[in-house]
Amino acid sequence: MENKNKFFENRKIFPSITTISSNWRKKIEEVRKLGLKEVCLFLTCLEKNEREELYKLLEKTKIEKIPLVHLRSDMNLKELDYLVNNYKTEVFNTHTERKYPFLYNLDKYKNIIYMENASLPLDEEEIKNFAGVCLDISHLEISRILNRERYKNDIEILKKYPLGCNHISAVKKIPVKKKDKLEYDFHYLEDLSDLDYLKRYPAKYFSSILAIELENPIKEQLKAKDYIIDLLKNK
Repeated sequence: MENKNKFFENRKIFPSITTISSNWRKKIEEVRKLGLKEVCLFLTCLEKNEREELYKLLEKTKIEKIPLVHLRSDMNLKELDYLVNNYKTEVFNTHTERKYPFLYNLDKYKNIIYMENASLPLDEEEIKNFAGVCLDISHLEISRILNRERYKNDIEILKKYPLGCNHISAVKKIPVKKKDKLEYDFHYLEDLSDLDYLKRYPAKYFSSILAIELENPIKEQLKAKDYIIDLLKNK
């Protein structure tokens, strides 16, 4: 059991350059202006030509380390080599190959690629081929609310396999109707209290690398980081 006030001795929260919307270039410029040296990187929605542009823009910043990178299934080994060699990337995460199979052989880095609890329940046989689990805590919370069977499945797997990294997004207490569906989790944070769900989960569900997965500007992510630190410091 961890001692109180020591939660962040071995854990660190990072703002992230996310790519769900088209404002990722603005995020890189903001990182440059702020002089940040460490960020996480979500390449989720970028095709190869856009990723090449992103890498060139990163080289104009002061970024020295990108601890976590969210892979796409169309990334090749040279891209992973580039990230590890130039930005000391420690872990990668990926969505299940049941939906997004790798187009290239990435076995060289299987020992640092973690499977995210994303669109499908975690599958034990698949995780055995990777380093462990990337726990998106907002996805786990939505499973707890809406899909108890999936929640139980994922909790059981978390007991068996290493936890290498986390994603943190927003979860609203009252769902919002969107396209005839009620949604709780969002990649845009409107109110800091939408992070309060994190208090529900024990320290063992938080790895050493906590990546903020929000489309908000970097300055707003840094405010969210401070809020999360205050929220979890006594875990």
